[in-house]
Amino acid sequence: MKAVKTIVDPEAFKILADESRRKILFLLRAKEMTVSQIAHELNLTPQTVYHHIKKLVEGNMVEVSREVRVDHLIESYYQATAEVFHFALGKTTNSKEALEETIETALKALGQIGFKLKFDKKVISELADLKMELEECCGAKEYEDAISKLDDVDFFTKQEILEFAGILSMSTEKTATQDKLQKKFSNLIRSLNEQ
Repeated sequence: MKAVKTIVDPEAFKILADESRRKILFLLRAKEMTVSQIAHELNLTPQTVYHHIKKLVEGNMVEVSREVRVDHLIESYYQATAEVFHFALGKTTNSKEALEETIETALKALGQIGFKLKFDKKVISELADLKMELEECCGAKEYEDAISKLDDVDFFTKQEILEFAGILSMSTEKTATQDKLQKKFSNLIRSLNEQ
């Protein structure tokens, strides 16, 4: 199970329009379950649950985690494919445009909590470039898959592990580059403050 999964397929929104599917997905984020167990938990028929599970599997939000032989039958256990789902329409979340949109939203939100910031599209673009450089140079992307498979660790701890893995795997040169980029990013953010 991944820590975070981005869903960009508009059909996934339709799949989750059903309240029963949202409840099933919520259950399967916590632990793996069979159709019978889900049916019992939600007071639904197994046939109804199976129908919903099939849709969630098609939407890549649920998967078979294991299969167990019970007498002459094989019982499937299902789990969510991620702990947290991020739904995005339009631009992909990895694009510079999406990052710029996130930065602009964050800067506007800072204004709502009392910071008086002055910024424009050029500054937002510079901040996005710096964030992308930091992620490219100093992230721990090579460890993301392994960390996402840690079943006994919650989402927030996985984020910490990813950060620690990045620090541990950085060379002295990369650490210096990270410090330089972080300082540049911090100085640019501070320059927006009008107080």
